[in-house]
Amino acid sequence: MLKRLFLALSILAVWGCPLAAGLQVVATSPSMGALVREIAGPGVHLTVLAPPDRDMHSLQAKPSMIHALRGADLVVALGAELEVGWLPLAIASSTNARLQPGQTGYFEAAAQVDLLDRGAAADRALGDVHPVGNPHLDLDPVRTARVGRALAERLGQLDPASATQYRRRAEAFAAEVDRRVRLWAQRLKGAPGVVLYHRDAVYLLDRFGIPLLGLIETVPGVPPTAAHLKELTAGLAGQRGVLLYASYQSSTEPEALARQLGWPVQGLPLEPPMDADGEGYLRHIERWVAAIAAGQR
Repeated sequence: MLKRLFLALSILAVWGCPLAAGLQVVATSPSMGALVREIAGPGVHLTVLAPPDRDMHSLQAKPSMIHALRGADLVVALGAELEVGWLPLAIASSTNARLQPGQTGYFEAAAQVDLLDRGAAADRALGDVHPVGNPHLDLDPVRTARVGRALAERLGQLDPASATQYRRRAEAFAAEVDRRVRLWAQRLKGAPGVVLYHRDAVYLLDRFGIPLLGLIETVPGVPPTAAHLKELTAGLAGQRGVLLYASYQSSTEPEALARQLGWPVQGLPLEPPMDADGEGYLRHIERWVAAIAAGQR
């Protein structure tokens, strides 16, 4: 009797566990980590490689990254060459054949959705450009939900016993995204526009039809010149708007520009907290929406 009871409980434990197979997942960014937590569930064995306060372009492969990748079943990257300076080297150094591009263990968010800014010249003299498209798609919650659905399918390939659970969690997340997006769209009606430091938030602006009024940097990843800032100030004088920049970018230029124009200005993290799940990701987007809405005052 006890033996049969133990067997029944064991079966229930296996089928009830969000990650029955005990998959080891590595995400390159906190936003991708949040998506993994939301779709895979609380039992995921997850490592996030990049902290939210760092520029993903400029990271370097570290022993801790290589160690995490060595035992991983799946790596989840943003893609579009955002991690090109360090992720390929880290994967190669891990000697984990499962994570090579083209294998089931390699997943790129950018490959699952259409990208903005395609076709930029592939010339490093022009700064941090991405010919295949803008990689900052995670600031668009709708695209992120689409990535979540694709991630559920990939997790299901690696762990077929839990495939239905992954799909259900992805659909639930997509439904919540749809609800929030409708609320945010109402809130942002009539927002006058935004000046960004870099083209990192263009997906969010595009989603809600918010005008991009200018960029503080003229060459991606290169500090702006005084002449450009003077020209930008003159062109925006008399208009309404808001200045937004990432928390790791220089605050000097946007703060000075805001003083001259009388605009609100705010520095925001491009990524949610390291321990974020789907709700944490949506709270992160809410912060950006609130900052954009401040331009209506």
